[in-house]
Amino acid sequence: MSRESQRLAVRQARESLIRKLDFVFKEAFEGIDAEAMGEGAVARLTQLILQTRAQALASLEREIEAPLITRPPSSD
Repeated sequence: MSRESQRLAVRQARESLIRKLDFVFKEAFEGIDAEAMGEGAVARLTQLILQTRAQALASLEREIEAPLITRPPSSD
């Protein structure tokens, strides 16, 4: 597998993971039962979900956007 195809495979895996995580966080958010908890608890839980989502996805997106670092050809 060439270096470019490896890079593409890793990028696709990260993008797939981002989509899956986004779905999980959406499901968690929609699963909050506002009637079973007080308004303050719902607000805190919502904030935690949003912060966790932002941190998880930011790390993956940063890796996708990171420039490819190459090495000079070896002089063997």
